[in-house]
Amino acid sequence: MEYVRNKKASFDYSFERTLEAGIELLGTEVKSIKHNHGGLSGAYVQVLGGEVYLLGAHIPAWQEKNVSSAYDPYRTRKLLVHKKEIMELLKALASKGLTVVPISLYNKGGLIKVQLAIAKGKKNFDKRESIKSRDLDREERRGEGQ
Repeated sequence: MEYVRNKKASFDYSFERTLEAGIELLGTEVKSIKHNHGGLSGAYVQVLGGEVYLLGAHIPAWQEKNVSSAYDPYRTRKLLVHKKEIMELLKALASKGLTVVPISLYNKGGLIKVQLAIAKGKKNFDKRESIKSRDLDREERRGEGQ
């Protein structure tokens, strides 16, 4: 079950490869994600010192009154990834035109996982094609319903 999606990622990027990572969260953040609170728009992944981090993701505390005033919903969160995958991410980040973006947060076996994508930015004409095909699909579905 997906809890939080980065809807803009598929519009702005074309995905080369996807992979799954664990994420270190506080208890209030887990409950917040399970209730579909939070957002991944504008979030990105960076490798620092041989470890992978999620930056810019907004995950609010579940009950904000019960959390200290020092809590930051945009804090940097560590991602749990195998060494082989870290090397793959480093290679992707080093190559020109590729980036790593989070696609979604979801539950797998009682754990919250992050789906990451090695992605290439779309040009404006690619985005126009996406809009055009989406509009054609919408029109086709409307025609079937009548």
